[in-house]
Amino acid sequence: HSPLVEDALEPLVLDPCTVGGNLDAWRKLSTNALDPNPFFGPDFLIPFLENTGKSGVRLFVIRCGKTGDWLMAAPMGRRRLGLVVSAASSWATEYGPLGTPLLSVEAPKNVPAAFLALTAEKTRRPLIAFPYLPFESATTRAIENTGDWSFRRGPVSMRASHAAGAEGEAQFARAFSGKRRKELPRLIRRLSREGKVQLESHSGGEVPRHFEKFLQLEASGWKGTRGTALISHQNTVRFAREMIAKLAASGRVRIDTISVAGKPIAMLIIMLDSGRAFSWKIAFDETYARFSPGAQITLFALERNLQDPGITGGDSLAVPGHPMIEPLWRGRLSYGTLLCAYSAPGHALQMAAKYDMALEGGMRKVARKLLRRTD
Repeated sequence: HSPLVEDALEPLVLDPCTVGGNLDAWRKLSTNALDPNPFFGPDFLIPFLENTGKSGVRLFVIRCGKTGDWLMAAPMGRRRLGLVVSAASSWATEYGPLGTPLLSVEAPKNVPAAFLALTAEKTRRPLIAFPYLPFESATTRAIENTGDWSFRRGPVSMRASHAAGAEGEAQFARAFSGKRRKELPRLIRRLSREGKVQLESHSGGEVPRHFEKFLQLEASGWKGTRGTALISHQNTVRFAREMIAKLAASGRVRIDTISVAGKPIAMLIIMLDSGRAFSWKIAFDETYARFSPGAQITLFALERNLQDPGITGGDSLAVPGHPMIEPLWRGRLSYGTLLCAYSAPGHALQMAAKYDMALEGGMRKVARKLLRRTD
């Protein structure tokens, strides 16, 4: 592919919810991205923004002036990074903790520079942040190879993931060994005394119906009690139903289920995007906790992912140190916030932001410890 000359690149700023005739170009980029990110594609982002009211978010795009093809895109807005410092930031949230911009596999090397310049100009911010960015990704390398910009990585976190092929099988063997290899099947045998146990995967047209069961299962547990289940709020459940229906129609979501006598006791929603499996939401019936339903469904999903030749790896999207998922998904993905600055004020903010984020992270850890003591 011959690099495009710089003047053939066109900047575009759109309201993500009203992209009009640009929808096909956006979809094409989503399926042609160097590193897939289902949360920045239209089927997730439009329902999410329409129902959560993030009116300040804009879709920044660099496209090819000759073909109209989109070469790089990400939803951007202004956001406080820690306690004090704010920046222009890609719009990754707890509902989609992955901040990788969509960068076409065919994008010339100068495209990330054009994207950063567009963002700085339109937001009038000398500091640009990409939170929840996998640091070892090809997209990160492409951004960091941009001249005239300074890059600093914020505090590094690690979360559970898994590989495919021989490496993935080896990770599965390590996870399903020793005490666990005896204990989990034994618990399934005990569970079968309560009724017929079925482990199933649902995809395509089956998904919306099973998603309704997931919503009820999630609401029956601690998330329902605390008001953080998807169905606890009209806007979140509306977003989730719309998004799941769109992904199901294109075969990009799977729901893995463990049921007893036809009743779901554990469910895991897996998003599928360009060969990557993303573990989006998990729920289980706490009255069956003695049978380890969460661990059972997590291991079953890993096994299903490894059996699918179209899946090249999985991202748990889980918080670092997750006590249930980390022992089972043995790969590790390093991620954090990439801070991009281009001027003296930007460099000063960049340094301040790194310490600001570290301070906030420390305070969060202390708060979590205190909460655990009072629970």
